[in-house]
Amino acid sequence: MPFQPVLLWTDALLFLLVGLVVLFAWQARRHEHLRAPWREVARRPLAMACAVVLGAYALIGLADSVHFRPALDQPGPQGERRYAPEVLSLLDLALAPLRRQSEKTYSAPFAVRLYVKETVHLPDGTVQRIRPRLRWGGAHLEDPARRWADVAARGGRGALWGLALWAAAGMVWLAWRARRWGCRWREALVRVAAGRTELPWRAMWLTGAVLLLLAGAVAALAPYYHVLGTDKVGQDVLYQSLKSVRTGLVIGTLTTLVMLPFAVLLGLAAGYFRGWVDDVVQYLYTTLNAIPGVLLIAAAVLMLQVYMANHPEAFPTATERADMRLLFLCLILGITSWTGLCRMLRGETLKLRELDYVQAAQAFGVGHGRILLRHLLPNLMHIVLISVVLDFSALVLAEAVLSYVGVGVDPSMHSWGNMINAARLEMAREPVVWWTLAAAFLFMFALVLAANLFADAVRDAFDPRLRGA
Repeated sequence: MPFQPVLLWTDALLFLLVGLVVLFAWQARRHEHLRAPWREVARRPLAMACAVVLGAYALIGLADSVHFRPALDQPGPQGERRYAPEVLSLLDLALAPLRRQSEKTYSAPFAVRLYVKETVHLPDGTVQRIRPRLRWGGAHLEDPARRWADVAARGGRGALWGLALWAAAGMVWLAWRARRWGCRWREALVRVAAGRTELPWRAMWLTGAVLLLLAGAVAALAPYYHVLGTDKVGQDVLYQSLKSVRTGLVIGTLTTLVMLPFAVLLGLAAGYFRGWVDDVVQYLYTTLNAIPGVLLIAAAVLMLQVYMANHPEAFPTATERADMRLLFLCLILGITSWTGLCRMLRGETLKLRELDYVQAAQAFGVGHGRILLRHLLPNLMHIVLISVVLDFSALVLAEAVLSYVGVGVDPSMHSWGNMINAARLEMAREPVVWWTLAAAFLFMFALVLAANLFADAVRDAFDPRLRGA
């Protein structure tokens, strides 16, 4: 094979989570009480526009979760195929020019020269302090003064290609919808453009158009310029920002996967059984809340680092080492963040267990497990869903804070927190290197804002008090 597949722990868990989401969607379509709230969410234009943005982030994260080791050109001593020690992903293949085209040091966005001056010996024997030309950025230009005209031309052509792709996909989709609606495609176009559809297709397609315009322009410019500049060691900042998407998604999703069993099981048990079970659960989350979360996370990460240093044979590649630290960070974040949801589920269960249908089930001798699964848990799922979508953005921000203080993901792994941590020294130099911090902030801001706006719609749709139930 020209490559050797590599399955990391976070890859397996991420795809398992995708499978669980697909299974839940399939179950929701079969039950009206699950489908009705999501239908209300889908009818909100702002929520669906945010869903398109979140879908774009998810595609980037999933493409970066398919890992492999490429084969080397030279075979081994016995003629066997050998593979490179470097672990790559599908996103690395798509961003190969950005990954390979490294400069010497800092360069500003769309620059053709280094950001700092160097001492250069000229052919006539004189020595000057100048900013030399970049090796890759703008290297195709014979006259650097024409840089912005070239940027506008290439960016415009890329945006047009993105718009053409959007129009082609829209034509195919309109033909399909016209067939479903039983009308001509022009009538379907008018209906979508006027917003006379059950779902806000107009908002979704306009959001998709903006994303494809930006993606087309960046894709056309990235092989010729460093769109977001380079960092201290000359790596492309746009490449780092896109690679950091997976880290943010893994922290936000896998931590939830770890947190939910603790919160749901212990919250239900404490509220339903009461007595000594309730006392034990309250003691657990009260004690855990009394310990500062940052100190607990720092202690756990330091213990993992000591274990890795003493057992290097368990982590053959740097990627597997960084992935294990990321997985351990998700575990410790999940263990320290389940207490809030558990407290809410306990309080709601205390109220639900006194209702007539639960009392009737107990009177008829229905088992405790069946009451918890069939009568109580379905009536608590709105709290679980609301907490999951609201906690996602908080966990993404938590990764940035933890990496900033040095107890986050591995320094060799791309993340917005590591970018911010590196940018704190760059902001103190003269001239100021601002683009690393700006890029991390921009990508994190778009993800967190979209997640929060989508979470607001989910909360309004699932909360019975806001629905007037």
